[in-house]
Amino acid sequence: MAIITLTTDFGVKDHFVGAVKGAIYTEMEDAKIVDISHHVSPFHLHEAAYIIQNAYKSFPPGTIHVIGVDSELNIENKHIAVYMDGHYFVCADNGIISMLTSEIRPEKMVEINIHDRIISNFPVLDVFVKVAGHIARGGTLDVIGKNISEIKELTGLRPVINPAESQIIGNVIYIDNYGNVISNITKKLFDDIGRGRDFIISARTAKFNEIHTHYSDAINFSHAKEKREEDGKKLAIWNSSQFLELAIYKSNPTSVGGASSLFGLEFRDTITVNFTELQLPDNQ
Repeated sequence: MAIITLTTDFGVKDHFVGAVKGAIYTEMEDAKIVDISHHVSPFHLHEAAYIIQNAYKSFPPGTIHVIGVDSELNIENKHIAVYMDGHYFVCADNGIISMLTSEIRPEKMVEINIHDRIISNFPVLDVFVKVAGHIARGGTLDVIGKNISEIKELTGLRPVINPAESQIIGNVIYIDNYGNVISNITKKLFDDIGRGRDFIISARTAKFNEIHTHYSDAINFSHAKEKREEDGKKLAIWNSSQFLELAIYKSNPTSVGGASSLFGLEFRDTITVNFTELQLPDNQ
């Protein structure tokens, strides 16, 4: 039984999500449909990429991931199907998949070419569902597309390391439901460049010299509860996806605020890590 996931910027007010699900069931009555998210900010490719990157690995091999963000077909926005890491991805070639391929090499990529058989101004409903159904029934990618070797990359949001390797300049790539701010600085990059050195993380007026593994690690539970600094405490953490995240303990954007609003951080804003200078051996 096929599992098909949906990640879109459609929201849930309109008919779009329901129509897509109906089309999938028309193709395969026994399909299992899982909503990853329909609240991606409109046309926000980096947000969609972050969400799918951190969700797909939880699904079993063979899962088909339909991504409906900026999916209108035009001369600069082709449709693609990709087989990678045991999963299938059906989406537009707008850069979303490049966030995954930066770490994992695709085994197969095709440019979908069935559009001459389908008249549509809603490609997720018509084209992507047809492709997902074909794959779910055991069909090969060669039947619905031509092989390609390159896809578009999301550019402009990669961390920058200075020549002395004493600084990483990253950016905000995602703001979650709690108002927590996720950067594009991974723990691996941080460890490779930092090499155990002391550091200061700067993001506008917020500064941090410690990174936690769990949110509650920032709380001193040896103090009586009424004397602890808990709600509203700022912290830096390696989140579950191993990205550097700036957070407020037990934040609520609708009441006390979150890291994004309290630190004044939005998408693409800079987050900088400065390391202490490397100490050269005495004989150098």
